[in-house]
Amino acid sequence: MSLREKPMIRWYWSKVGGTLIEEFLAVKRSTTNARRLIDGVIVRGGEHRIATTPEVSLAGQDLIIVQAKNARLGMYLMGQVVFSAKLLERFEPRSVTSVALVRDDDLVMRSLLEAIPGMNVIVCPPEVCRN
Repeated sequence: MSLREKPMIRWYWSKVGGTLIEEFLAVKRSTTNARRLIDGVIVRGGEHRIATTPEVSLAGQDLIIVQAKNARLGMYLMGQVVFSAKLLERFEPRSVTSVALVRDDDLVMRSLLEAIPGMNVIVCPPEVCRN
């Protein structure tokens, strides 16, 4: 997550509450795969705080995955949103909602992403994204 996306994630977290894990380590690097970080994972109903990956168990929790891009919604971010949800299924949460948090919408791309259950697009307000 870049410095331009961090305020976006914090803004969204302030709206939904819960426990925020920034740069959640979904997959450790090994000789057979790359490390995979998710911009933000929010444990719904959790204590309102920022936690680290090892501090929180995701099993049985209701989760919101947040992948942010301070740009227009596009296919690269959409892929991150879809496959991040798949990666987190390995942690056995109760439910997973995945959010593409963007500066600018794209109605064609939004309709494709939101046709997949559990996938959402949120447009960040200009006062947060354009700084």
